[in-house]
Amino acid sequence: MSSRLKFFKVPFWAQIIAGLVLGVLLGWLARGQDLSWLVTTLEKVGDTFIGLLKLAVAPLVFFAILVSITNLRKVNNAARLASRTLLWFMITSLIAVSIGLVIGLVTNPGAGTGLTPKDGAKPEDTGSWIDFLTGIVPTDVITPFTELNVLQIVFMAAVAGIAALQLGEKAQPILALSESVLELLQKALWWVIRLAPIGTIGLIGYAIATYGWDLIGKYATFTADIYVGCLIVLFGVYPTLLALVAKVNPVQFFKGAWPAIQLAFVSRSSVGTMPLTQKVTERLGVPKEYASFAVPFGATTKMDGCAAIYPAIAAIFVAQIFDIRLGVGDYLLIAFVSVVGSAATAGLTGATVMLTLTLSTLGLPMEGVGLLLAIDPILDMIRTATNVAGQALIPVLVSARENLLDRDAYATADGSSLDEPRDTRPEQVPAAA
Repeated sequence: MSSRLKFFKVPFWAQIIAGLVLGVLLGWLARGQDLSWLVTTLEKVGDTFIGLLKLAVAPLVFFAILVSITNLRKVNNAARLASRTLLWFMITSLIAVSIGLVIGLVTNPGAGTGLTPKDGAKPEDTGSWIDFLTGIVPTDVITPFTELNVLQIVFMAAVAGIAALQLGEKAQPILALSESVLELLQKALWWVIRLAPIGTIGLIGYAIATYGWDLIGKYATFTADIYVGCLIVLFGVYPTLLALVAKVNPVQFFKGAWPAIQLAFVSRSSVGTMPLTQKVTERLGVPKEYASFAVPFGATTKMDGCAAIYPAIAAIFVAQIFDIRLGVGDYLLIAFVSVVGSAATAGLTGATVMLTLTLSTLGLPMEGVGLLLAIDPILDMIRTATNVAGQALIPVLVSARENLLDRDAYATADGSSLDEPRDTRPEQVPAAA
């Protein structure tokens, strides 16, 4: 019995790394030995894990946003916190897209690939500003959940949350039910999160077995640009903001937030990672009431990887393949789309909607999307990890600036001890008071 307990005490990050290593080995074996049954098994394991994560996405987003908005009533200066959160979302997005543009202009990712416009293909679904603006408001309350339109779900949840605040005590039974349902969903999703090491084996193994290194070779510069851009933001921009703005130890941030960043890298879903992101954010000393607003809000709108770095470099890549020259105005448009339109990515795997929105705004050929679909899963891992790191970062920054951050909790945060989906400390605060 004691040996079993010791096994389950293996740190979550160590389990993920073990899954990554085993997945790479199995993927390499399946590709090298042409083991189709192993490729199929890896695919099914990975798809099942992602399917379980997506299963809870729609209700989780709805109740998380609803409860997070109503929780703001428990926080002093709620409007100030919300506006500061949004402001820092925009500032960091602007920094990220600027880095993406600089990298793209310096490296010319579309040059020397051997790809031509004929290699591209129009995507089935494209994004435009009209679709984005009109698509926010659903035509009914069922379709957004069945078709997993996260943006419309966020809209309905926000309306319900604001209405509940206006009703006051009359809405208390609904709020109590919503909080209970949210806890139930988070508990169930936590069981799925605990399966992440197994899901990692399938996802990484299938990627290696399917793509190998040949495909990456064609897109070598583009792939390197995305990874370098995300890593600069992740380990350059974020630590600088933590040190200069929040005045906290950046290393401690990554120590506490690493489990969520790892899961994001594997699952490629900001929303699927959201319960873990909220947990590590609270462990880093952010007040629970504020974290329960900022993290769900960020999981659907804060996308430095998918909505800033990626579309900036991708737009330059597509323009070069189609031999279209971009000017200063085009680069400013890319920055504008990244800062304002990031909600279009909606926290799900892939950033095709954001890319099509950027290309349509610039007037670039939509066939360019088809050039990047094959390599997208490999790129999406680092993009989502950057997204989630930013979603945990902003609450820490704002809390520190507003003197709400528990600096003792921040200094002692240890992600390896994450065993339950919720922390019991907030329940002890009223008793201590």
